Amino acid sequence: MTKAVTSEDQLAAAWRDLSIRYNKVLCSLDRELQAKHGLSSSEFEVLELLAEADDHQARMSELASRVHLSQSALSRVVGRLEKDGLVVRTMCSSDRRSVFATLTASGEQRYAQARPTQRETLASLTDGCPQLLRED
Repeated sequence: MTKAVTSEDQLAAAWRDLSIRYNKVLCSLDRELQAKHGLSSSEFEVLELLAEADDHQARMSELASRVHLSQSALSRVVGRLEKDGLVVRTMCSSDRRSVFATLTASGEQRYAQARPTQRETLASLTDGCPQLLRED
C-alpha cells in the first residue's frame, strides 16, 4: 500500500530541493571566491552592499537587515574585512550607539576584482536563469 502524497508533502519536498540547490550554489561561491580572491561569500556580500551604498558606507544595523547573518556573525565578518584593510568601522558622531562600516580603496579594488568571479559562478550554476536556482 502506498501512502498518498499531500500538498504539504509536495511543499516539503520542494523546500528540500530549493535548500539543496541554494547550498550547492553557496558552496561553489565560497570555493571560487576564496580560491581566487581570499573572500568568503559573506565577505563578498558585505563588500557588495557597501560598494552599492551612498558614500560606500552603511550602518551596521542596516547591513544586518540586508544580509543572511546574525548581528554577531556580521560583526565577525566585518572584523575580518577590517583586519584585511578592506573596511573601516567608525562611530556615528551624533549617536554613539551607531557604528558605520565604510569600504576602503583596497576594499573597492578587491570587490571589483571578485565581482566577475561571483557573477560567472552564479551564471555557470544557473545557466543565467533569473531565478538563480534551477533544478538539475
